[in-house]
Formats: sequence, structure tokens, C-alpha cells
Amino acid sequence: MSFPSAHGHAWVTEQDCDLDVFRSLVERTTDLADFPHATTVEGNVLVYDSERLRTAADPSGTGREPAGRELRAELVRALADGPGIVVFRGAFPDPAVVDRLTAAFDALIAEQHASGTTAGDHFAKPGANDRVWNALEKAALYDPEAFAEYYANDILALVSRAWLGPGYQVTSQVNVVNPGGAAQSPHRDYHLGFLSNEVAAAYPAHVHRLSPVLTLQGAVAHCDMPVESGPTLYLPYSQTYEPGYLAWRLPEFQAYFDEHRVQLPLAKGDAAFFNPAVFHAAGTNRTTDLRRTANLLQVSSAFGRAMETVDREAVANAVFPVLLKRRAEGVGEEWLERVIAASAEGYPFPTNLDSDPPVDGMAPPSQADVVRRALHEEWTPQTLRDELRAGAERRIS
Repeated sequence: MSFPSAHGHAWVTEQDCDLDVFRSLVERTTDLADFPHATTVEGNVLVYDSERLRTAADPSGTGREPAGRELRAELVRALADGPGIVVFRGAFPDPAVVDRLTAAFDALIAEQHASGTTAGDHFAKPGANDRVWNALEKAALYDPEAFAEYYANDILALVSRAWLGPGYQVTSQVNVVNPGGAAQSPHRDYHLGFLSNEVAAAYPAHVHRLSPVLTLQGAVAHCDMPVESGPTLYLPYSQTYEPGYLAWRLPEFQAYFDEHRVQLPLAKGDAAFFNPAVFHAAGTNRTTDLRRTANLLQVSSAFGRAMETVDREAVANAVFPVLLKRRAEGVGEEWLERVIAASAEGYPFPTNLDSDPPVDGMAPPSQADVVRRALHEEWTPQTLRDELRAGAERRIS
């Protein structure tokens, strides 16, 4: 199998970065007719009504998703070849679910301030805003019930599974842009987006095309975000430009971004997801009294490496009593599965195959498999804790 680049060779260089070619790719108009499940197009970005999607994904109400594959295929087209950004209005229809996790985030930020900790930022001045790294694990340990209610969300699971398939891994970073907080520099995201141009250019062209399908970027609005508060700036279709991981730092491309980027307001409970190769940047908060709070989600493929380490054993143990309780109350299996997917490790590798050999197939059980079994067999939390610890020890070489 050959992997020719769009430029006909195996490597991408800065000399391949041609602004005219870039313009020809990004100066397109999104046609709503090409995306039948979308509600509207705003700023060339596809906007979906979440309640309408819920009906489309499961019109029978049985949880079996008879139309789910068609919907996921549309989202893949939107993220890969379409504008690269999708907005879900009303992704969290119950504001109390969002507010409860916001309260956990605020408490975590207050603890950071009390300890004198200042979180850095990848693309903005450290200390200008409030960050909580590894907010997924910290929120799960702080308020497991709030965590479970939040990550049981069906829209988050729908778009994550559409782009990445099963076994995806969620990480979360809270970003609070305070009044006066300056905009980020336009950029692409992890993986190759976090490397210098020199290092990124050392990877062959087919890896430049691979990088965007290893992660999915998202943000859930934890407050209303009018444009003046600085919601994310995007350049639709910029993910389709192959040399983009080398181009985004170049002055002419940054100037083009500043002239042509779009910005969509979000309401509390809305969610935006985008291809990590889209040129984007957080905007300037020009308000005097609004702390723009977003839960930034980076969802990773089972086959990739997430940016952050998460103690998923600790998260699974913290959330398991909530899962037991909700199962006893009659919550559906789909609800439970979405929480498991967001918390436990869903992929069984890497492992030590001497001590953790395959069972009934090609792979040993994953951490998520163990949690599922524990739920169905109604293990005690201590039994799960012991089994997860034993499994972690089996994986050590």
C-alpha cells in the first residue's frame, strides 16, 4: 500500500505551505442540504439541535439506535471533509447537570488559588485565566454523582464514537477566561500541533494525515458565551489542508486566520466539537463581569496516546457506587455504558501477556470490561477495587 501525499511526495515541508492553495480549500460555503440532520449553518459551521438528534438516533425510543450509524456517518463527513466543526445546541438540556459540575470546578479552582498554584496554558499567558488540568479525574473524585450525571450525556458519546469508534478515552481540562483575558494564538491541536515545525516535519506525510483522527476536540459551555466573552475562533475547512501542521505558525497564515475566522456564541449546555486540525483559538473576553467557563474535552482514540495521564482505576472506583445505585433505580444500560466509557480504560493494551494473557479471544479483559462485569454481578465496591488493582499489577512487566 502506498501513501502519496497531496503534493506527490512522502514528506511535508514549510516550502509546501502555499497560501493560495490554502485559500482555495477554506473559501467554501457549507450547504445545509449536504447534511440532512443539521438544523442550520452559522458562520459556515454546522449547527445541530440536540433534541432532534436524539430522535434521529433512536426514533423508536428503545435505545437500539436503528438510525445511529447513518447519523454518525454524517458527523464524520462534517468533521473530515465538511467545515470541521459541529455545534450541538442544547447538548445538556438540564442546566442543573452543568451547574453541579461547575460547582465542582469552582471548588477545584479555589483550592488551586489557596495553595498558590498557577496553571500554565499551551497558547496563552500563564496565570491570565484559570485552568484545571486533569479535571476528569479531579471531578470524579470530588463529586462522583455529578460526574456520572454529566458524562452519561448521549451527545458526547454520539460524536466521540462517531469520530473515534469504541474504546475512546475522555480527558477534560477546565478553562475559565476571566474578564480581559486575551485571545490565544491560532493553532492546530495535539498530536502534531504540539510539536515544533522542525519536529513535525520529521514525520512523514501520511502521519500528518493520521494525526487528526487520533483525537477529537470539544468544549461544553458552562455559562452563556456571547461573542464579546470570546468563545472559540475557528477557520472552517482548514483541517483539509495537509501542510497545516507546519503552516499555522507562519505569519501569512496567522494573518489570514485573523481576517477570516468565525466565532459562534454558545448558551450554557451547548457543546462544540471539532477536528483537531482545524485552525482555532480562544477569543478575548471583552466583558467586565463574565468569567467564561468551558469544559474542554479531548477525546482520544483507543489506538492513540492521550495528552494527560488519568488514574482511571481511581475514577472507576469513585464512580462505581453511583453506577450500582443508578442501576438499582432502573436506569438504562445505555446510560451506564456512557459513564463507563468516559471513566474506565476501554482498551486492553498495552499489557504484560505473560501475566495477563488473552481470555476467550485475542485480548484480555479491559478495565471497562471488569466494571461491566462488576455491575452485572453486583460486586461490592471493595471487590471491584481489589480486582482492578490485581489487573493493574498483572499488566506490569
